[in-house]
Amino acid sequence: MEEANQSMVSEFIFHGLCNSRELQKFLLLSFSALYLVTVLGNLFIMLLIITDSHLHFPMYFLLANLSFVDFCLSSVTTPKLTTDFLKDNKTISFGGCMSQILCVHFFGGGEMVLLVTMAYDRYVAICKPLHYSSIMNRQKCIGLVLTSWITGFVHATSQLAIILDLPFCGPRIVDSFFCDIPLVIKLACMDTHTLRLLINADSAVLATTCFILLLISYTYILVTVCLRSKDGASKALSTCTSHITVVVLFFRPCIFTYLWPPSISWVDKFLAVFYTVITPLLNPAIYTLRNKEIKNAIKRLTS
Repeated sequence: MEEANQSMVSEFIFHGLCNSRELQKFLLLSFSALYLVTVLGNLFIMLLIITDSHLHFPMYFLLANLSFVDFCLSSVTTPKLTTDFLKDNKTISFGGCMSQILCVHFFGGGEMVLLVTMAYDRYVAICKPLHYSSIMNRQKCIGLVLTSWITGFVHATSQLAIILDLPFCGPRIVDSFFCDIPLVIKLACMDTHTLRLLINADSAVLATTCFILLLISYTYILVTVCLRSKDGASKALSTCTSHITVVVLFFRPCIFTYLWPPSISWVDKFLAVFYTVITPLLNPAIYTLRNKEIKNAIKRLTS
């Protein structure tokens, strides 16, 4: 016999972003364009860093990994979102829903740790410049990236293990455009209050720990920078501003979604769009526009 949850509910129905057919046509074009730019932008950064020997440094190795994670994160939700604009019945199988939950938390959790790793790289480069090459060696960089992937995998599987065997017997309408735990767990045919607390605690520990580490790193960097020469401080602040912008853009929606869930449906959807669609698009733009070495590499490529 099949598992209870699969025999009772074989698919979920997405409510989507809106009901207006005219607006859905506009959003179809908009999100298709956004996804295309996201894919091309992140792939371009990865290929640029791989092919340009001037960018073979720890900072850009980590940036290439961030672009890969953003490419994967946007690919989990955006293609399904855009194709659903063409459908009246926006359904997803039970397995597809669980896969979305796994992948969103896998790539999202990995990105949190990766952002901490990038902050650590900037801390070593600015606060301990003479020891940078020995501290951020090849083995250390690979180890830090592997840590981010392992952490994301452990976080995702722990979240999925909690929700996978819940009894889903209806209703099956998810008030969003993709499967995420706060919305799917509401559809379980049992009292899930304790499980929701457990899931929120899991996400809270990861997000809060990463955010605190980021605050400590950048605070230490800014204090160090203020005590140094004006030229060095200006360059360091320019680099760190890009990182801090990415951190704020990524963590704010996650904190509101998982630590203080909004009670207004459209706010929840806006935050979901922001961290699954908009942030992966903005990351390559921010790093490209504010990074001098990336600009020089593009000039070398086009010259």
